[in-house]
Amino acid sequence: MPAVTETGPTDPTPAAGAGGGRPGGISRRPLESWRRWRRAGLAYRAAWLCALVVVALLALMVVRLPWVGDLGIHAATLQRLRHSLTSPGDPLVDSDVPSPYYSPWMLLLAVAGRIGGLSVFATLHLAAAVDLVLLVTGVRRFVRTLTTRPAAVPLALLTVTLLYGWQLFTWSGFPGMTSLALCLAYPSTFAMGAAFHLWALARQALARDWGLPGWLGLGLGLALILLSHQFTGVVTVFGLIGVVAGARPWPPRAVWLRIAAGVALCAVILLVWPYYSFFGLLGVGGLDAVHKPLYAHLVGRFGLLVLGVAALALRLRRDRRDPLVIMFALGAVVYAAGGISGHYALGRVLPALFFPAQIALAVEAADGREKLVRTVLAPLAAVGLLVGCWAQAGTLSYVLRPAAIPPVLRDAPTQHAWSTYSWVRPYVRYGDVVMTADFRALRQTPAYGGYTVEPGWPDFFLPDQAARIADTKRYFAAGTSRAQRLALLREYHVRWVIETRGRAGGPATDDPALRETAHGPHGEVLLRVVAKGG
Repeated sequence: MPAVTETGPTDPTPAAGAGGGRPGGISRRPLESWRRWRRAGLAYRAAWLCALVVVALLALMVVRLPWVGDLGIHAATLQRLRHSLTSPGDPLVDSDVPSPYYSPWMLLLAVAGRIGGLSVFATLHLAAAVDLVLLVTGVRRFVRTLTTRPAAVPLALLTVTLLYGWQLFTWSGFPGMTSLALCLAYPSTFAMGAAFHLWALARQALARDWGLPGWLGLGLGLALILLSHQFTGVVTVFGLIGVVAGARPWPPRAVWLRIAAGVALCAVILLVWPYYSFFGLLGVGGLDAVHKPLYAHLVGRFGLLVLGVAALALRLRRDRRDPLVIMFALGAVVYAAGGISGHYALGRVLPALFFPAQIALAVEAADGREKLVRTVLAPLAAVGLLVGCWAQAGTLSYVLRPAAIPPVLRDAPTQHAWSTYSWVRPYVRYGDVVMTADFRALRQTPAYGGYTVEPGWPDFFLPDQAARIADTKRYFAAGTSRAQRLALLREYHVRWVIETRGRAGGPATDDPALRETAHGPHGEVLLRVVAKGG
């Protein structure tokens, strides 16, 4: 990727009232934009076209909404809020306990869905559309606070979505193309887009000497992000620290007092949020095992980011208090501490390393002032983006038939999407309890309104979680007697059992207490509980 430059003016065309208008009040902006586009270099136009392809592909995901992983828990959260905004209870099991999934963003979506008469999944499509717009505009807004070079914006969209490694790795809250395709409707994507906007607003607040109301608004925004997705909230805090610590000139005492007021407002909102205890999350354990993969195969998964680190080194050489460098350093320290201490959940701060490295590379390549960038870093970045395209090309499988995918991309790494679980919808009514040990049933049934005995995700506000897991295992164990199974069905008010045909042990499908009702596409058997005693 040679240094991406454009030969047109970098400042916007003046508005009509400033001498830039045409007779009759018709703006010259579209005409000037077209002329600028024609004058622009090939690399600049290619960057914009590639960025538009990426955004267009993600827009198709708004319609497609591929299902892998956590979509079920977010659909279940909306299900509960649609039925009760004030006391929704646990989203997965029939228990009246708080849940960190009840965030301001999900509450707003539930209200919008109820007002608009939207189904749960229609609401998730709406969320995906809003999240995509928020993320794209947020990246653009933040990048424009760092440079006036127009090429930096499309390059940033490309680096943020494609520059990771040559091995595919997906995770909620990570902005790789495939991760975004799968997580576009998630609160983590909403928080990610909002974070970019918040960083941009903080830089503007410092540059334009905002008053107290502006900083209180930033505190409100930070609380919204922290409550919506806690891990992205930590990344947001690191970015804000970088913005403030990297401000030039150093903020005066009056500005620090306004910042303190914004932080205090944020803390108060976190304390009084009624749906769950935010600070109670600090004491939960059990997250490290599930996050251990964040410390494995780092070279293959994230090796291309070394190009962004090189760009950060150039920025550090020019400014010891560069905000991107500070953010990266904070993220690196916390990430390293997690690996050394075995607290692998700290690996969720990885986006605090991704974003500054990726944005720095885009800004430096678009600027192209240094010979090292023009001759070495920019061409290597172009190669890195091509490698990243191949690593993320499996995203095409969510919108194209296998035969329609170009042959060169058919062997690209792919995270296969799940089929829906809508086959249970005609039978399992809202609030029905389902006994199942099936992986997908646990994660998909609550999306349609049912509860499961065992929660499909770790639930640290659920006091009897361990007992529920043990009872589910006991119910399906080969040595459990029929009387014990019936007792468990009574205890949890179970109405349905989902068993996998051909599974060794487990309850007999010809048990008179169970009536075979329907079959799923992957060998599942839906059994209705018709008697719980005798």
